[in-house]
Amino acid sequence: MNSFTFYNPTQLVFGKDSIEKLPQMIAQFTQGKKIMLTYGGGSIKKSGLYDRIMTLLSDFEVTEFGGIEPNPRLSTVTKAVEVVKEKGIDFILAVGGGSVIDGTKLISAASKLDNDPWDIVTRKVTPEEGVPFGTILTISATGSEMNSGSVITNWETNEKLGWGSPLVFPKFSLLNPEILYTLPKNQTVNGIVDSMSHLLEQYFNEADNSAIGDAMIAGVMKEIMKAGEVALKEPENYEARETLMLGATVALNGFMRMGYNGDWATHNIEHAVSAVHDIAHGAGLAILFPAWMTYVSDKSPERFAKFAEDVFDVDSSLSQQEKVDAGINGIRDYWTSIGAPAHLSDFEITEDDFETFADKTLFNGPFGNFYQLDKEAVMAIYQLAK
Repeated sequence: MNSFTFYNPTQLVFGKDSIEKLPQMIAQFTQGKKIMLTYGGGSIKKSGLYDRIMTLLSDFEVTEFGGIEPNPRLSTVTKAVEVVKEKGIDFILAVGGGSVIDGTKLISAASKLDNDPWDIVTRKVTPEEGVPFGTILTISATGSEMNSGSVITNWETNEKLGWGSPLVFPKFSLLNPEILYTLPKNQTVNGIVDSMSHLLEQYFNEADNSAIGDAMIAGVMKEIMKAGEVALKEPENYEARETLMLGATVALNGFMRMGYNGDWATHNIEHAVSAVHDIAHGAGLAILFPAWMTYVSDKSPERFAKFAEDVFDVDSSLSQQEKVDAGINGIRDYWTSIGAPAHLSDFEITEDDFETFADKTLFNGPFGNFYQLDKEAVMAIYQLAK
């Protein structure tokens, strides 16, 4: 394994009574009374969660900022930063899924600078402080509730880039699995794909020895897959929602990548697609990850064979290639079985876009830690996914 330092300061408050602890959690991080409430399209109002939160925040002066998009846009974040500065906001509460939380992370950091928020994303400037913020999670998918990463879309330039800073770990995240009961099916499916993709990105890593990580990743992935099938049939099955919620969190809070970085090429490939076509991140990953696996598998067949053994318990008597195929088909078939898309053409994306996508992925040159991809490789993966 590579040498590493593990750090994660986010307080995770998990369970049916977690949201009721909101006032005392905020009080740990600010004595101020000016709160900004960030959220997405308004589903929190339909579900009753908004009223519940506002009751808990009755002693605070709350400024609402809704409308953060599923792929959070720079223009929206920039407007929120202006409000934070104008109102002198003391604390931000992000209520939503990964997109709301990702957007809030940039709001937090950019509100302490005079620069364009995009300068933070493109690493032209490094933030040195941020407005403290916490989260109430409504979608289990990205793990953003317990990490320091964020992905922002610049719709004007069709760029979708990831960035991160130790300053933007949430101070706390409140997770109540009951909130997931009312999720639309497609959001549950996308969340399952997203969390599994994070595990896949880390399983295929650059380390010579990742035995502990392999075991943890395989175990979590198996439980997510089982719970996913149950939750889609029984949306109010608490145990299944509990497993999906915690599974998505630990999939990307650093626990699974101690001693290596993981690959992350598929995320880069997907970001180029959703930056142009604005499709859901999980949907894009469901299409592109099996294509990446197919393309890369012959470069390291022993790793892919081990994946099939670890996750799908394939018969040890199978040949190496049979194991490789079983692992790739296992992922593709599972995602298809739960209703995830399988082809770029499902979204009317054609080969005409592939070169544009590929050029966007290569803005910093070849990429991928497990296996480096150049333009020819990226184009081939898009072809496999068409």
